[in-house]
Amino acid sequence: MLRRAETADAAALAEVWLRSYAAALPGVRRAHTDDEVRAWFRHVVVPGLETWLAETDDGQVAGLLVLDGAELEQLYLAPEHRGRGLGDRFVELAKSRHPGGLSLWTFQVNTPAQRFYARHGFVELERTDGSHNEEREPDIRMSWRPAG
Repeated sequence: MLRRAETADAAALAEVWLRSYAAALPGVRRAHTDDEVRAWFRHVVVPGLETWLAETDDGQVAGLLVLDGAELEQLYLAPEHRGRGLGDRFVELAKSRHPGGLSLWTFQVNTPAQRFYARHGFVELERTDGSHNEEREPDIRMSWRPAG
């Protein structure tokens, strides 16, 4: 089930983010400690951004989507829930929330994410050396615009 996140979900969302980041991006330096990430979810992400979560039948958080206007800020899945169509559902939700188009950043080393977003119609707009992100990791700007 996909639903809007509530304040009480912040800790579980942060844990999914931490586990997913570690699994998907093991070679990318994290700019913040685990506790800083948890505080960011509690004080910034959940109360200030459009935050969605996927919940399993037993109430566990399986993934998260964070939108900041038409910017797809975060899409992370718990490692054990990858490859089950959940990411597809999140992208469709994001497109339905912003039918005029979406943009996002992904790290250049994250080729699985690039392939995933390309399958959903996102195209590469630019590549940077990473000097403008906290991780200092080369990244890619991608965008989706509706056909027509």
